[in-house]
Amino acid sequence: MPINVNLLKEICEIAGTSGFEQRIREVVIREIKPLVDSFSVDYMGNVIAVKKGKQDKKVMVAAHMDEIGFMVTHVDENGFLRFHTLGGFDPKTLTAQRVSVHGKKDLVGVMGSKPIHIMTQEEKTKAAQLQDFYIDLGMPKEEVDKYISVGNPITRQRELIEMGSCVNCKSIDNRVSVFILIETLREMKNNPYDVYGVFTVQEEVGIRGASVAAHHIGPDFGFGLDTTIAYDVPGAQPHEKVTKLGGGAAIKIMDSSTICDYRMVEFMKKTADQHKIKWQPEILQAGGTDTAGIQRMSKTGSIAGAVSIPTRHIHQVIEMADKNDIRAAIDLLTHCLEELDHHDWSFA
Repeated sequence: MPINVNLLKEICEIAGTSGFEQRIREVVIREIKPLVDSFSVDYMGNVIAVKKGKQDKKVMVAAHMDEIGFMVTHVDENGFLRFHTLGGFDPKTLTAQRVSVHGKKDLVGVMGSKPIHIMTQEEKTKAAQLQDFYIDLGMPKEEVDKYISVGNPITRQRELIEMGSCVNCKSIDNRVSVFILIETLREMKNNPYDVYGVFTVQEEVGIRGASVAAHHIGPDFGFGLDTTIAYDVPGAQPHEKVTKLGGGAAIKIMDSSTICDYRMVEFMKKTADQHKIKWQPEILQAGGTDTAGIQRMSKTGSIAGAVSIPTRHIHQVIEMADKNDIRAAIDLLTHCLEELDHHDWSFA
């Protein structure tokens, strides 16, 4: 079954950096309202959608809504902006980018830095640093001050396009998982346990929303949904690739914040094989996901695992994922949620 690229496009392109998820939250609520038994928004801004089951256990599935972005820290005498990052950035990816600054109204800005024509020889060979960049709004300070204040959020611009079997956009991380969770809630029919689909906030700055939600819900089982590295490109050594595009949904074994429960990993692999869903293992040596919050913050812990979506060029505006992997992730998560009661969860 093909995926709904138009919905994915809307979800990926809308602005919503960490702590400022209002716009994407509105889209999520619009989509999940007819699909679930109830939903709520907690004080942090997490959307918690509940689809009731027939047995007395809880499953939490988390997909973070926030994208990496920036915050205005200073407006200089000429109207140029300085900024602080919200999430992890490689400074070289900022060169020649357009951004949206969200103040009293949205303004388009461009990331500026020193032109190569006037760089010293040392500067030409030096790696770019975050402090080398500023944002140019094309306005004098008196005009900028009408709309922009210190503390306003900034997001990157780039539309979603289709490239072969792939989609390419800014914020595939982690809007593709928001899309997958919505589509899973749409397609899931017979979940034995109560499913709490949580669209979390502030993951990119420390897994904050998922930790709060898990502490509140107290899930018995948990699934994180997030992108992972696909370093299947020229020059990559086999042991560096982590995952590859087109290799199927990734089943997380571990990352730097989580060692997934071996029972959950076994269950996910078995479920994928039974339903002929293409999958690949994922071991990510750096980086973490909402899975960590789900696993740790329930009072007794939870049996947690993760479905990961292989993504090239991560934390850039040209993130790329394969539509077949996205479809596999929806199928895998749906079947796992419908068949959780089929597995022996005792320690062996």
